[in-house]
Amino acid sequence: MIKDRLISWIQTLGVDYYPSIKNMNIMKFKIGIITFFLTCFTVQAQQEPQHTQYMYNTLTINPAYAGSRGMMSIFGMHRSQWVGLDGAPATSTFALHTPIKYSKLGLGFSFTNDQIGPQDFNSIAADLSYSLDFDYGRKLSFGFKVVGDLLNVDYTKLDIYHPDDLKFQSNIDNRFSPNFGAGIYWSTPDYYLGISTPRILETKFYDQQKESVVREKMHYYLIGGYVFDLTHDVKLKPAFMSKIVQGSPLQIDLSANALFMEKFTLGLAYRVDAAMSALAGFQLSDQLFIGYAYDAETTKLANHNSGSHEIFLRFELLGNYKRIITPRFF
Repeated sequence: MIKDRLISWIQTLGVDYYPSIKNMNIMKFKIGIITFFLTCFTVQAQQEPQHTQYMYNTLTINPAYAGSRGMMSIFGMHRSQWVGLDGAPATSTFALHTPIKYSKLGLGFSFTNDQIGPQDFNSIAADLSYSLDFDYGRKLSFGFKVVGDLLNVDYTKLDIYHPDDLKFQSNIDNRFSPNFGAGIYWSTPDYYLGISTPRILETKFYDQQKESVVREKMHYYLIGGYVFDLTHDVKLKPAFMSKIVQGSPLQIDLSANALFMEKFTLGLAYRVDAAMSALAGFQLSDQLFIGYAYDAETTKLANHNSGSHEIFLRFELLGNYKRIITPRFF
């Protein structure tokens, strides 16, 4: 999120910078100031994209999830953050994962495009998981992720006060950085827990001409959820995700989704000190599921945008199964 990233960046520079930014009019907060902090200082920031429907997008943060649904699962999501605010984030994600037949292995692939103002960040990842089966449908999975990141910054999108400034004469084009991640995922028919870090290497994107550094910090994720059978036709799943990264506040997302008649889902979510969200989903067929979420800011930023929208589609290949008797709720 732009606000979280900027506050984190500013805090790394010293507290004297923070009050002036916190009190200024957000509509005057042009994307040029974003690039100023990106390019003029050593940046330690919270860079992983934000998702409200994190419970459906587990593969991108935890490689041990690969193959856990027991069939090939294809997933696509788009998020428009803070609609109406110049330079606001827009994130698109595609993911595919499947178990390998007659083995304990799972494979996954994901692609994420994250745009923030003049910055365009692309990430391609491959995932491998290995699972140990226990009694009563319990499973412990270990995962490994290989990541390739590409960073682009287009300074022509900025309204620069000094166009002849050498720092903005040439763009950053396809700056490549390799990385890897790991995760553990424990699941039962009723609940799941996972811990992971998608990027272990704290890599730097360095530009000698601009004397700038963008540093990727390690992000630690802890996720969990439990499914309660309230009635024969109604299930309730509270879930959480916490994200820890050095230099940024602890982020906690809480949600509760209800599944009705194995077809409809309705839910609410709360991002602590940030946003309230409404979620809805519909099982269009045995294979196709669609979901939508709307975020409303709980901060003063709500006065300057019309909220955030997130939509996803999930398509699953049933293989030898003619239909899903009881759809997986996680």
